[in-house]
Formats: sequence, C-alpha cells, structure tokens
Amino acid sequence: MMTDTFQKKMFQEMERKEIFNQAQNYAFEYADNACERTVFPTDESIANLENFTEDLPNSVGETVEILKQLHKYGSPATTSQIGGRYFGFVCGGVLPVALAVRWLADFWDQNSALYVMSPIASKLEEVVESWLRELLGLPNQTVAGFVSGSSLATFCGLAAARYRVLQNNHWDINKQGLNNAPKIRIVAGRQAHATVAKAVALLGFGTDNVEWVDTDSQGKIVLSQVPKLDKSTIVTLQTGHVNSGAFDPIDEICDRAINANAWVHIDGAFGLWAASSKKLRHLTKGIEKANSWSVDGHKTLNTPYDSGIVMCSDQDALSHALQASGSYLAYNENRDGMLYTLEMSRRARVIELWASLKYLGKTGVDQLVFGLHQKAVQMSRELSAEGFHILNDVVFNQVLVACDTNEVTNLTMHHIQKSGECWVGGTKWDDKAAIRVSVCSWATTEEDITRSVRAFVAARDSVTEP
Repeated sequence: MMTDTFQKKMFQEMERKEIFNQAQNYAFEYADNACERTVFPTDESIANLENFTEDLPNSVGETVEILKQLHKYGSPATTSQIGGRYFGFVCGGVLPVALAVRWLADFWDQNSALYVMSPIASKLEEVVESWLRELLGLPNQTVAGFVSGSSLATFCGLAAARYRVLQNNHWDINKQGLNNAPKIRIVAGRQAHATVAKAVALLGFGTDNVEWVDTDSQGKIVLSQVPKLDKSTIVTLQTGHVNSGAFDPIDEICDRAINANAWVHIDGAFGLWAASSKKLRHLTKGIEKANSWSVDGHKTLNTPYDSGIVMCSDQDALSHALQASGSYLAYNENRDGMLYTLEMSRRARVIELWASLKYLGKTGVDQLVFGLHQKAVQMSRELSAEGFHILNDVVFNQVLVACDTNEVTNLTMHHIQKSGECWVGGTKWDDKAAIRVSVCSWATTEEDITRSVRAFVAARDSVTEP
C-alpha cells in the first residue's frame, strides 16, 4: 500500500505540472530535429543505451531525473519514423493533430471495453465505424473493432469466418470445439502476408492444410489457379503485397465466393486505404463483396501507434467469435467495443483515429493516400534514371530496387542504412536480393525523395568504385 508521503508526492506532481512541461519541452525538441537528424541512431547513441542497464531501484525515484535520462539517452536512440526519409517498413508517419489528441487522451486514460467504462470512447467508435464504411465503400451493416494492428485484426476476421462457416455446416465452434468439427478449407495466395499464416496456425487450421494458390510476377493470385470454392471455404486476399504493393483480383474471386457461399477476408493492412482515393480505388474494385477486412490506421493513414481495425459485415459472427461472458460485465444498449475485439482491457485508440479522419476529411485522406503513391513513382523514376533496376510495377506505395548483382545490392543497402540519410530494408524478390522502399509518411517531400536517391547513388558508388 502506498504511504502518505508517496501519495502526497504524486498529488503535488499532478498539481504543479512541472514534469508535464518538462516532457513537453523534450517532445518539442525531438520534433524540431526529427526531419534533419540521422534517420537511424548513430553508433554512439546505441552504445549510450547501456545507461539504462541497472538494478531495480529500492526507493521511490525523482520524475525530473527519469525524464531527463529518457530524453538524453532514449531520444537519440530512436528511429526517426516521423520524419520524411524512413522507408524501411510500412510504419507510417504521424499526423500532428493525432499526436496532440493523443496527449489529451493519455490523460483521460480510458478503458474502451464497455460503454459504462468510457462513453466518449463508445461514441467515437460508433462515429468512426460509420465514417470507415463511407470512406471505403463497405456495406451498411459492417461493424468495426479497434485493435492493436492488422495482425490481430486478421486473426479476428478469420475467427469470425471460422464461426460462420462452421455454423453454416451445423456446428457451434464455441460449444463443440474443433474436435470432430467439419473440415474448413483455407484458400490463400502463396505470397500472402505472414500474419495470415500466423492466424491460420493460431486458429487451429494448420498451415499444412492451406490450399496455396500460385501467384504471378507481382505476387498477385493467378485467377485461373483458384480452386473451386464451396460453403466450407475461407478465402484470404490482399490489397497491397508487402513487397510489390500489388492487389489480388478481388472482384472476380469475390463473385465466385458469393456464388459458393464461401467467406472472403481481405488483408488490407496498408493497401485498403486505396479505396479512399479517386485515382487509386480501381485497385480495390469489389472489396465491398467480401465478408471481413483488416487494416491499419498507423500505416497509410499516419495515426500514432497502435491502431488496427477489423471490419466485418456479419456482426453476429464477429461478436460470437470474440465476445466474453461474465456476471460483472455490464453490457449496454449503447456500443460496447469489446464485442468486436479479442481484448477486454483496451486503450481508447479510436480517439486518434477519429481526430485524424475529422482533420483530413474525404479530400485530405484522398490527397494523403494518392500523395504517397506519387512519391513512390518519383522514387522509382529517379532511381531508374540513375541506373538502378526497378523490379515491380509501382501501383501503390512500394518500390523494389536492385543493383546489377545481389552482392552490390546488399552492400548498397547496408551503406544506405549506415549513412543515416534515409533508411531502407532488404528483401528477396524472385530469388534476387532487393531493397524495399515503403513510402508511407505525410512528411515525405519531393526533396526527401531526391535526397534519398542521392544516398542510393553514393552508397552504390562507394561499393563499386575500384
């Protein structure tokens, strides 16, 4: 139990506000340097992380000193993802409005499981759910669950699929379990994201039982290779291949699934947002015919971490797959968010998502999403002009780059990472080493792209010069 002295100290900190002003000053200092500092921490910054290695203190500490230590040694050891030259993963930047709102929401510290825990969180989830339906063109009955990321969103979507498919085959998974259950078929492209395989394994289907469908040179499912579907089938498709950014032939496969009464889940972690752009929504044609969708706010939409969304047109299936029961759980006629997520205790991440969508509106979301595509096209064009090989069709925000040999490609990538000018990751594409560029921050400017291309050229030249 806390002592009176301990309580008094914390009440004084809350009242006087100095520590919050201190944190604000550190945050502003970080923001002022985020766009110009090295994107990845320097060797010295990494070495200084040893300052955190210590025994657990015996007594109560001083908040001022804790903040000072964290800023002095922690801030330089971060990766500057909120700047304009981080292209390593589809991490996204962060909208200023969302950062500001998060500060306020952090003070609220809301648990968004039930309406009675947080009426504001419940209301904003209801509002954002309706906005997402409109923005992405999804069916009116679609419900949304706000989770940590698309890994969990995919799991929830496939859990709903499992519930409904087994119900259609006269089996209650919640009561009867998987033992002796009717067989469920899983159909997925050979280049489906790793989160799909993880969800398949966790849900008890087994990855060895997946009917893997061949893909083309861009990683899209080959339509002619899709097997005949039936009411025992769950199909997973993707909008935005993790390497190439390619989109599966959604419209045609969904039509087949509807005729067979099969379930379709769309893994749209970053690419589903293409549906919100007038010039890119052709990529997502037919998504409204699917049954469930997973997408991240913290990727393309640039909300803070963590912000994932599962959407499902079958409310009953989603809630029955995920709902918890307990005499103390006070369900309400208003929206209870935990009906549509796996978690019970859950921060109100919808607040930043609401602020981002309210700030951007339809036009702003369109401009953000299409702007990322434009910067990716610029990157591919300028790199190609410098003699680099572009290995994919740049249909969205992903660019795959290679040099003349695998060795030069890998060395070039490592030199780019070491330079701190920008940060890119590596991958394998068609058995070739490739550099993966993910353009996903609102803060990326045309100059950031050109500056990063110069870093590519300098890195390659340092490797190939005699």
